[in-house]
Order: sequence, then structure tokens, then C-alpha cells
Amino acid sequence: MKLYSYFRSSASYRVRIALNLKGISYDYLPVHLLRDGGEQFAPSYREINPDRLVPTLVDDAGVPIPQSLAIIEYLEETHPTPPLLPRKPADRAYVRSLALQIASEIHPLNNLRVLKYLTENLGVNEGAKNAWYCHWVEAGFSSLEARLAGDARTGTFCYGDAPTLADLCLVPQVFNARRFSIDVNCYPTLARINDNALQLEAFAKAAPDRQYDAL
Repeated sequence: MKLYSYFRSSASYRVRIALNLKGISYDYLPVHLLRDGGEQFAPSYREINPDRLVPTLVDDAGVPIPQSLAIIEYLEETHPTPPLLPRKPADRAYVRSLALQIASEIHPLNNLRVLKYLTENLGVNEGAKNAWYCHWVEAGFSSLEARLAGDARTGTFCYGDAPTLADLCLVPQVFNARRFSIDVNCYPTLARINDNALQLEAFAKAAPDRQYDAL
């Protein structure tokens, strides 16, 4: 398999964790989102992913799969061990809802292309841009903290004592929040789960600073 990735992309980070947890070997193909105006805009990459986003996974048959959650669901179906979703339908829906709260409600409002549009197209200054970022992350984290702190299914991780799809989304979002100086300790359940996850090599190995395009 081939993974087109950017070391600091939280969506790519999710997929790297999934690949590591499932023990799947892959070729890492960096797509730098800032260098030379953004390597994602190169015609050669646009042929692979017309949306010009990362990550894109190209499977063993040469089929490109965009969108991080679709990639992880594909890996879950083709490499079911260890599972990233619970067995019971209601619990699977719960884990998916946690993951989507991060991937659909928090992340899209503070990813790179949105922040660039604020500054380059709307004339928002750096301070206002950072305030935008912090507002949406803190609003999302407050809701997520309340859900996890109040649910009996929360354990070492977001659901029970083994990583799930929800943790794959949470850890990259916490990494990004800390980059923008958000005090994650204000969300003790999220901070605890994040720290537990980073004790696992699959999560630690996927971290941005351990990708060779971070150098």
C-alpha cells in the first residue's frame, strides 16, 4: 500500500495510527502542503486525488481511496484485527459519533486551507485567526469532555480499554490544539485518554515529529 501524507495533517495522522495498529506495512509518500505553493496542487497528485487533499491511500490493487475515515473503515473491513469498532451496533454508532464530532465538527473549521482563506482572502489578521481556531476547538473539546466524562463506556480510551476509531481522531486533534497553545489540561478526560494512547508505539510512531518529511 501507498499512503500520500503530510506529517502535520491530522487526517493523515489518523490513518498512520490505523495502519500501525493493524500492523500493515506501507510506503510513505510525502505531499508537502506548503512547499512551492503546495505540492497537493501538482497535476500528478491531482490525478490521484482530484480534491487535492491528504491523505490518499492507494491499495494493493492500485485503487486510490481519499478521506481519512473512509480509509480507516476500508482498513477495518480488509484487516479486521485488531478491531477499531465495537461489536454491538449501538456501541459502534457511539464510537463513530465521537469520531465524527472531531472529524466533521471541529477539524474542518481549523484545517490549513480554512485558516489560509481567513488570512489571504478575508484579510483576517493573525490574532483573529488564532482566536477563530481556539474558539472552535475549545467549544468542541468542552462538548466532547462532557460526553466522555459522563459515559460509563469511557475507559482507558474513548471506549473501553482498547483504542478505537474515536481515539484515532482525538489524538491528532489534541496535537493540533497544543500547537495553538490551547491548555488541554482543562479537559482532563481528553488529556488522560491522549496520554494513554501515546504510550502505545502505534500512536507514538505515527506522531508528526517522527515522519521523515518533518525534518
